[in-house]
Amino acid sequence: MSEIRLYVTTTEKRAEQILDLMTPVFEDEEFPIATTEIDEKNDVWEASIYLYAADEDEVYGRFEALLKPQFAGLAIQREVLPDIDWIAKSLEGLKPVRAGRFLVHGSHDRDKVGASDIAIEIEAGQAFGTGHHGTTAGCLETIETVLASRRVRNALDLGTGSGVLAIAVRKLRNIPVLATDIDPVAVRVARENVRGNGIVSGIALETAPGFHSTAFSRHGPFDLIIANILARPLIKMAPQLVAHLAPGGSVILSGILAEQRWKVLAAYNGAKLRHVRTIWRNGWVTIHLDRP
Repeated sequence: MSEIRLYVTTTEKRAEQILDLMTPVFEDEEFPIATTEIDEKNDVWEASIYLYAADEDEVYGRFEALLKPQFAGLAIQREVLPDIDWIAKSLEGLKPVRAGRFLVHGSHDRDKVGASDIAIEIEAGQAFGTGHHGTTAGCLETIETVLASRRVRNALDLGTGSGVLAIAVRKLRNIPVLATDIDPVAVRVARENVRGNGIVSGIALETAPGFHSTAFSRHGPFDLIIANILARPLIKMAPQLVAHLAPGGSVILSGILAEQRWKVLAAYNGAKLRHVRTIWRNGWVTIHLDRP
């Protein structure tokens, strides 16, 4: 099925404003949105939404209605994207990624692992979270910092995706980890990755559509909660997430665009958590908070 990109060409500031408008409308649906710099010298940017051809009429209309009040003069342009096996393509140039002591790599790069590396093998395209995205790398770096400086007896990887973060925790510390996702396919992939990384026990993987799942009460409360999701659901779930955090525990949040960080911080400050540190990676942030 053909993939379509609908986009407008504008300035960096206006592209950011358009992204802010698109985020609450499209982020909970399977329509990726992005801003891209085209010409730095002349301040030319594009704000885009990606979709399949079958959804084009509906999404075009919604995009047009979204732009009309403030950006009526911008013409929506259309690009048909080539039909490419992106998994195979990504493997061609995918290089190992280092985040602190962690080295995330594919099976084709096992020979790049050094003696002092904490290696995590994840194949590109299996599920979100290969380590090459700024949010995953930021989480890995923060996990290492937290586990080196605090006593952590158990951990929760909420929205585990590929399982890379749960694997990272378990490889650093011999503690129990609960890894959950709303998608059973992601849980299956994460289970395969856990086994593929030589972990035979200590990580419990469960499909959990929300905090009403009994998995959280059975395994919690948690000294460390990692949630690499998206800003909007993170804001909504703040009270429930913090309710499962042990006294003195830490929270690592990511999947947050830089301009969204203040809203996320406000939600978790309101839930009585304290900001410790923010890491910036390629326009995304990872936030470390704790319970005083």
